[in-house]
Order: sequence, then structure tokens, then C-alpha cells
Amino acid sequence: MDWWQNLLLAGVGVIAGMLNVLAGGGSLIVMPTMIFLGIPGAVTNGTARVAILGQNLTAIAGFRQKGFSDFKLSFSLALCALPGTFLGAFLGTKITGVWFNRILATVMLGVLVSMILGQRKKKKPPQNVTEELTAGSQEATTAATEPAESTGHSVAGHLLMVLAGFYGGFIQAGIGFILIAIMNNLMKIDLVRTNMHKVFIVAIYTIAAIGIFAWQGKIYWATGLYLTVGMSIGGWIGSHLAVSKGESFIRTVLYVAIVCMSIRLLLM
Repeated sequence: MDWWQNLLLAGVGVIAGMLNVLAGGGSLIVMPTMIFLGIPGAVTNGTARVAILGQNLTAIAGFRQKGFSDFKLSFSLALCALPGTFLGAFLGTKITGVWFNRILATVMLGVLVSMILGQRKKKKPPQNVTEELTAGSQEATTAATEPAESTGHSVAGHLLMVLAGFYGGFIQAGIGFILIAIMNNLMKIDLVRTNMHKVFIVAIYTIAAIGIFAWQGKIYWATGLYLTVGMSIGGWIGSHLAVSKGESFIRTVLYVAIVCMSIRLLLM
């Protein structure tokens, strides 16, 4: 590739890295750019993983620097994602462009509906004063006796990580939306910490995915390194924005990203 193509990929990578950490879908900016530059679809899917690993490693460091880390939970969730990743990554080496677009658009729109409904349910006011007092008493009791996410939700979240790992290995683009739906909507983890866990999970299973794509000869290593530089810078910036701007900012970015990326996919 020419020098200007490498610079273009690095610049696009900065934007994609920020978007990936704040919400998800950054790969939907990177992958069309790589295909436009003449890289085959399956190779694009594999090569982007190299940069995604670098981006998430720098994001982990950024969150930790800001005092956000819980490696015990992050690692247990990541381990659950690995079995699905191996199978998904192998199938991902065979995927064609048209099915990539259709599957991803469907998943993203489903996640959008789920998150909007979940947010409306949390904002629903109590019907009367008695209900409000009862709810307040129950919340206080729960807060005193249980962790932020219940045991049942935690178990379900870990089980769903197997499917998330499969999707991440299969396509990767948009995996952030799925992980946010599992951890924020189901496990009731706030969005800042959800993003903290997300970058760790993706970093771990991406190592496994890279191994599968490399085995199938679907990675351009030099191109991946240029892209890594850009996405790593973007991941570092995104991790700091996630902490400084808070949950409402992340949710706004998330909704806008899902709508825009879904429309783009359906029209391609």
C-alpha cells in the first residue's frame, strides 16, 4: 500500500478507536475503508483484529489510570466468551459481504430496541405514594444485602458471553453494542464500568481470534500495524472521554451510532 493509504487508515483508526470504546461500531468505519483500498473482505475482517487488540489494550490502561478496573469480573466474563470465539472466528474467515451487512444490521437494531425499552422501564414513575415508599424500602434492603448486579443476572450474563464471543469472533463489528446490552441492561452495571469491562473482554478474545485468522492466512500484518497506531490512540482518548463525560454522554453516542451504522448497512 502507498504511504497515503497507510496514513488514511491510521487517521480513520483514531476515530474508530474512540467510537469503539465509547459505544461500538468503529469497525464499520474501518472495514469499508479497507475494502475501498482493495483488501478482500475476509482479510479485512482478520486484519482489523490486530488494531482492535492494540486499541483495547491502551483503553484498559486508560481506564486503570483513571481508577477504573475490576480484573476479576472482567477476566471471568472474557473466559466465558472464548469458546464461542474460536468457532465464530473460523466461520468468519468464510463470510461474504452481503451476509455480513444483513446479520450486523439485524443485531444492531435488535440491541437498540432492547436498550430503549430497558431505559424506559427504569424511568417509569411509581403509580402512587405507597408504591413509591415500598419501592424505596425494597431498594434500600437490596442495596444493603446484595451486590450491584444480582447473582441470577451475573450467571445469565456469563452464559450470554459465550454467544457474544461467537459473534465477536465471527464478525466483530458491532460487538460493543451486544456487550453493552448484556452488562448494562441485564447485569445492571453502569455504562462507565460496562465500557471498562468491555475493552478487557474484547482484548482477551481478540487474541484467540487473531490466532484463527492467522492460521487461515487472512491477515495483512503491515496494514494491521498502521491501523493499530491509529486505533490505539483513539482507544486511549475514548477511555478518558468515557470517564470524564459520564453515562449520559456515552448513551447519546451509543444511540446515534447504532442508528447511523444500521442505516448505512441496510443501504450498502
